[in-house]
Amino acid sequence: MKKYTYNTEVRQQLDIILKRSESDQQDVRTTVLDIIDRVKSEGDRALKDYEEKFDHCKLDSLKVTPEEIDRAFSETDPALIETIKRSAENIRNFHEHQKETTWTIHPKDGITLGQHITPIDRVGVYVPGGKAAYPSTVLMDTIPAVVAGVDTIVMVTPPDASGNINQNILCAAKIAGVTEIYKVGGAQAIAALAYGTETIAPVNKIVGPGNIFVATAKKEVFGKVAIDMIAGPSEVCVVADSTANPVYIAADLLSQAEHDEMAMPVLVTTDDKLADQVIAEIDRQIDTDLRRKAIAKASVTDHGFVFVCDNLDDAFELTNQIAPEHLELAIDNSEKYLDCVRNAGAIFLGMYSPEPLGDYYAGPNHTLPTSGTAKFSSPLGVYDFIKRSSIIQYDRDNLKAAADDITAFAYSEGLDAHAKSIERRFSNDA
Repeated sequence: MKKYTYNTEVRQQLDIILKRSESDQQDVRTTVLDIIDRVKSEGDRALKDYEEKFDHCKLDSLKVTPEEIDRAFSETDPALIETIKRSAENIRNFHEHQKETTWTIHPKDGITLGQHITPIDRVGVYVPGGKAAYPSTVLMDTIPAVVAGVDTIVMVTPPDASGNINQNILCAAKIAGVTEIYKVGGAQAIAALAYGTETIAPVNKIVGPGNIFVATAKKEVFGKVAIDMIAGPSEVCVVADSTANPVYIAADLLSQAEHDEMAMPVLVTTDDKLADQVIAEIDRQIDTDLRRKAIAKASVTDHGFVFVCDNLDDAFELTNQIAPEHLELAIDNSEKYLDCVRNAGAIFLGMYSPEPLGDYYAGPNHTLPTSGTAKFSSPLGVYDFIKRSSIIQYDRDNLKAAADDITAFAYSEGLDAHAKSIERRFSNDA
């Protein structure tokens, strides 16, 4: 990990240090646009061809059958199924508190204003395959939609070379409430969700993480459908003082490093000795029996950072500039510093609230803003799966009282028909 003293020079060069500048992705975009165009014109045939090309799988049918789901349950460890159910219940309970309902106000007699809340009709959930299968992502991206009242939830995920979907993913999908499941991944899956094929009906919104081709496809179909966010590599930032345990911190940093070679583990500390202890502990832990050791080592080496600050004020200034996906406060009386955090996807307070608790079990969503976008965006939630319609009702007397103001506005903007829409209602009044 690269170690820095947080000073004026680092403040000015932070974006360069963190390598967050956008790279040229024109080649990826060209490939994605070609895939989208072919799916639009050829439908299912294009999807099957791309699955054979990219996932080395020859498919007769794209849709997962009930028998395949039943088989997944019969072949999955019952203890894991119960774990998934407990996690799902925690996620559901948390997201129930995010529900919104239609409301109205009555500023005066004869006037009703408000908001009408309705769920999105059809939502597509992309679940990655490839390097790893994440049933937790199925729960996190599906359950808020179920709580919101979405009628149809369509899941797409790439199959293996035998044409099968990971059984843990299928179990999680059934438990979470997914309506339809299709064996298709990559940019072609995003195109199918946005534009539809003979088998897959189009959706209104697409959520879920994926590789650079999936992220680019989501950018390209935005406007035809809504999307949740453009997810970048995973991040964790730990703010620690001298009371923190370096063994715990190293373990938490590695828990993000193993996601991806591009993942970014960051330590911000007021204790230079602790910084060195954590670096040494990472070196020790990374050489234990981690199955994804090579990935974690690449992440730590290329994208791992340690910043030593003079005080906690500087530490929070730095973390608010980073705006991390996950922020752990490994400091004494951590809850007292919550108001110091302005930009973070999820905040973990104290030494016994590690980031994996949020990934799997606690209940808050783990689909979070990355790459500094926590400065302006929020975790996935029930609010992402609803629409708000304004309610406006005036009776005749109240409209007449407001008529002069409305027509004055309309005429000032050169919109005569707007004004006459009001005036004609009262043209016969004495």
